[in-house]
Amino acid sequence: MTMPKIMEMPAHLADLIAAGEVVERPASVVKELVENSIDAGAGAVTVEIRSGGMAEIRVTDDGCGIAAEDVETAFLRHATSKLRTERDLEAIGTLGFRGEALAAIASVSRVELITCERGAGEGTRLVLEGGVKTARGPAGHPAGTTICVRDLFFNTPARQKFMKNDRAEGSAVTTAVVRLALSHPEISLRYIREGKEEYHTPGDGRLQSAAYCTLGREFARGLLPVSGRTEGLAVSGFVSTPAAARGNRSWQFFFINGRFVKSKLLQAAVEQAYKNSLFTGRFPVCLIELTMPLNAVDVNVHPTKMEVRFADERAAFDAVYWACRGALEREDKPGELALSKSTEAALHSSVEVRDIPGRQVFAPGSGKGAPLSGGFVVGRANVKSGDEFYKRVTADTFRTEYAAPAGFKTAIRPAQIEPRESLKRGEAELELEDAVTLHDAVSEAQTVLPLPDPKPAAEAAGVPAGRDWRYVGEALGTYVIVERGDSLFLIDKHAAHERILFDKLKNKKYEITGQLLLTPLVCDLGGETAGTLTENEALLGELGFEFSDFGGGSVALRQVPIDMDLSDPAGMLEEIADKLKTGGRRDVEAMRDDVLHTVACKAAIKAGKRTDPRELTGLIDAVLSGAVRYCPHGRPVSLELTRGQLDRSFKRA
Repeated sequence: MTMPKIMEMPAHLADLIAAGEVVERPASVVKELVENSIDAGAGAVTVEIRSGGMAEIRVTDDGCGIAAEDVETAFLRHATSKLRTERDLEAIGTLGFRGEALAAIASVSRVELITCERGAGEGTRLVLEGGVKTARGPAGHPAGTTICVRDLFFNTPARQKFMKNDRAEGSAVTTAVVRLALSHPEISLRYIREGKEEYHTPGDGRLQSAAYCTLGREFARGLLPVSGRTEGLAVSGFVSTPAAARGNRSWQFFFINGRFVKSKLLQAAVEQAYKNSLFTGRFPVCLIELTMPLNAVDVNVHPTKMEVRFADERAAFDAVYWACRGALEREDKPGELALSKSTEAALHSSVEVRDIPGRQVFAPGSGKGAPLSGGFVVGRANVKSGDEFYKRVTADTFRTEYAAPAGFKTAIRPAQIEPRESLKRGEAELELEDAVTLHDAVSEAQTVLPLPDPKPAAEAAGVPAGRDWRYVGEALGTYVIVERGDSLFLIDKHAAHERILFDKLKNKKYEITGQLLLTPLVCDLGGETAGTLTENEALLGELGFEFSDFGGGSVALRQVPIDMDLSDPAGMLEEIADKLKTGGRRDVEAMRDDVLHTVACKAAIKAGKRTDPRELTGLIDAVLSGAVRYCPHGRPVSLELTRGQLDRSFKRA
C-alpha cells in the first residue's frame, strides 16, 4: 500500500471542519456572537431566535462596530482583533480570540451583517451564503452591529439530522443566554424566543439582579453571599443553603474573569464545602466568580473555551472551598417562620370546622392527638402579606396542623393548595373547600398493596390468617422482621415495594393513572433540564405526567402518576430529566424503564418511617414467595438468617 499524496485542504472544507468544532447547535452560535458583542464593548445586547434558532438567530448590540474595510476580513479563518503576538496567548482577557467563530458560522448558514463604527456617517451591509459573499453595500444602522444567521446547517444535512426538536434547541439557547447574562451582569441582555421576551436583565452590574431576572425571584432570594480573597485570587458570588440543594448540577455556575466555565475542580471544591450537610444525590446551587491574573489560567484548552486549566489548582480549590465554608458557617440556622400575633389571629379566625359525617380532623397544634368530632377543616384564609408567609402557610401550616382525614392517604396535597396567581400581587386567597371537593372525587388511597380487613388484635400483632409467617416488627424504620419456620427474614420495605410498583407499572396491560393537581405547580429547573423534559413530553405523558413549558427554564406541572410523592417535585423532575439525558440515543423502551424507576421509587413506602403492619401484608407475601427478589436497580430486598446461623453466632451450636 502506498501513502496517498498529501494535499492542502480546500478552504471551504477546512471551514466545515472548524464549524464542527465550534458550531455544534444554535446555542453555540448564540454564545459566540454574544461574546463578540461583549468584547466589542456593548452595554446592551438583544438576542432573538426563531424555530429554536435553526430558522433564525439575530444578535444586536451597541458596541464599537466594525470598520467598513474590516467587514469581509472578519469572516476569514483566524482573523482576529484580539491577538497580535504569541505573548498575548499567555494572558487572554477577551472572550473570543481564535478568529474561527464567524468563519465557521458563515460556512454552514446564510449570514447578514449590518454594522456601523461609532462616529461613522454610515454603516456597511454584508451578505454571505455558505461562506461565500453574495452582496455588500452601505446601510443605515446606529453605532454597533446586527448579525442575522438563518437556515443553520442548510448545506450540511448530515449535521441537521442530529439536531433535536425546536423546543429542545430553544431550551439550549436559553441556557446559553442565562450563562452569558450571569457572567456579565454589567450588560443589559434582552432575550426574545419565538417572538416572546423571556429575559431582560437591567445591566446594573449586580450578580443578584441578573440571577433574579434569569433564574427567578425565589432562587435569588435564597442565596448566601460568598466572598474570599487570597494572594492574587478573589472569590465572590452566592451559594444556596443545604435545604435548597437540587437533584443535579445544572444550577451550578462558575465564572473566571467574566467567562462561564465547566470545571470539575471547582465543582469538587463547592461540594466538599457541603460535606455532611447534604443527602446523597443532592447538589448545592452556586454562582461562583473567580477573579485572578490572566496568566494564572489557560482558557485555550478547547475550541468552545469552556474548559480551563489552572496554573495552581490547589490555590483555586482552597479559595473556593473556604469561601463557601465561610458562607455556610455565617448562615443563621433556619427556624420556623415567626408570624405576628395579628397575622396568626387573622388566619385562624378565618378558618372554621364544619361537621361532615365520617371524617376526622385534628385540632391545630395537636399533631395526631384526639380528632375533632366528625369535622373537616374548610374555609378561607385571606391575609395580606409577602410570598414567604403564604408559601409557609400552604406548604406547612395547612398540611400539618389540619391533617388529612383518617384512612385517606392524600386528601390535600401541598401542590393542590399552592397560592393562586394573586399571591404574586401581594394578596392571596386560599380555598380549602376546593380540596374537599377534590377529595370527594378521589376514592380512598389507591395503594398497590391491598389492605386486609381489620383483624383481631392477635392477628394484627403478627399472625395473619392463612399465612405461614409471623410479623415480628420493624428495625430502624427500614427493615421488616418476619419469622417463618426456622428462619428470620429482614426485608427492605422500600426496595421491595419499589420493585412491586415497578413491575406493575412496566406491565403494559396496566394503565398508569394520572392525578390532576388542583393548581399547577411551577418548577424552576433550568433551560437544559426543562428542554429535556419537553423533548420527551409524549413519553412522559404515557406515564401519567402532564406539564407545559412555563418559560425561563420552568415547567408547570399539572398531573403526576397516582400516589407520586410531591414533597420535592422539582427534584423528581430533575432526576427524571437526568436519566433521559444521560441515556443518549437509546430505544424508547429503555428510556421508559428509567422513568418508571423514578416513579416507583418516589411512590414506594419510605425508609425511616414506621408503617402499619397491615399495609405490609402483601409486600411480605411477595418477598417470601420469591416473586420479588431484587429492587429495580438489582439490589437484594431481603436477607435470611437461619436458626443454624444464629445458633453459631451465639455459639449455641
